[in-house]
Amino acid sequence: MNLFPIAADGQTNYKMVAKTIYGLENLCMAELLKLGAENPAVHNRAVSFEGNVGVMYKANLLLRTALRVLVQFAEFEVNNEDELYEKVKSIEWENLITVDDTIAIDTVLNTEIFNHSQYISQKTKDAICDRFREICDDKRPSVDLDNPTLRLHLHIAKNKCVIALDSSGDSLHKRGYREKTNLAPINEVLAAGLVQLSEWDMRSTFIDPMCGSATILIEAAMLAANIPAGYFRENFGFMNWKQFLPYNQELWEKIHGNAIERISTENIALYGIELSPHVARKGKENVKRSKTEDMIRIRCADFLESDAPATVGNKPILLMNPPYGERMVKDDIWELYHKVGDTFKKKYAGYECWIISSNLEALKNVGLSTSKRITVYNGQLECRFFRYSIYQGTKKWKGEE
Repeated sequence: MNLFPIAADGQTNYKMVAKTIYGLENLCMAELLKLGAENPAVHNRAVSFEGNVGVMYKANLLLRTALRVLVQFAEFEVNNEDELYEKVKSIEWENLITVDDTIAIDTVLNTEIFNHSQYISQKTKDAICDRFREICDDKRPSVDLDNPTLRLHLHIAKNKCVIALDSSGDSLHKRGYREKTNLAPINEVLAAGLVQLSEWDMRSTFIDPMCGSATILIEAAMLAANIPAGYFRENFGFMNWKQFLPYNQELWEKIHGNAIERISTENIALYGIELSPHVARKGKENVKRSKTEDMIRIRCADFLESDAPATVGNKPILLMNPPYGERMVKDDIWELYHKVGDTFKKKYAGYECWIISSNLEALKNVGLSTSKRITVYNGQLECRFFRYSIYQGTKKWKGEE
């Protein structure tokens, strides 16, 4: 069994993993490098890296494209459930957690040895609790699946098991600014990733013409203004750690303060259009809650009937997340996408227009050639993120298949 170092000296490097969304792995790695992470490597929906406690704190506060940051502390081979139980039980858990902690265990399986993740989580819990009972006068940590003080992650690939502690707690997409949402709000991490994939220069005009609860606009504004992704969160998982890398409040406050000093909201203008008055109100409330109201303007209107805003800068961006058609008649959704393409041509010359959608048939009805195609996931839906470069004059668009 390989147990990784757990010295809380602020200098020791730890093996960590940033979980992310499919299609955003390279963005996440680039963000990690800026934070001082070492030896990053891209995996499916994840980036492994090394860093000290400070890097772990920065990753939770500043990463825009990560869902969780996991700190690995054990790795071993396993071939059956009895071996898993014995090896988990042999770990000195009393040096990592206390009997007063509450725990939850998440398991991801990529193996033929086991086929039921919940059962493996239960087996792991049993091993931990049985060890505590033997050495702590029958006392043990309790389980809290909803709001544990410590969340453990097991990842078993083939016959290799890696155990990690979740330093994030709640998923990092829960920024803390969004309380009002429409029926299908886009994940904040995905929204931040789409903005970065669009290669917006953070000063040219940016518009979301079907802005819903304004998540894309808020993430774009936070990126441009250097507002940390975790600025509005009051709690992270590592703040509950007592034994394993005990929470260093002084270090956290220094990192948090330095990040706040870099915020600048000057010369940033973003525009949103939303057809529904009710949803537009929700979007405006979220903008106010995110403290980006000086940068974002939302109006209730029909994008198809509205004029484009006056452009600023050399690279204006339109980025939209239209309905995918789950609750619409096929002919209606196809007609909507056709009208979107016509609106691009007639009113958005000079823009790079981006659409994310899981409806490939509807996307064909946009009627324009794409200049870039990217595959991403919105929840469980495999989506395409298409760029349409709309040119001035008679050359309406240019395709680069």
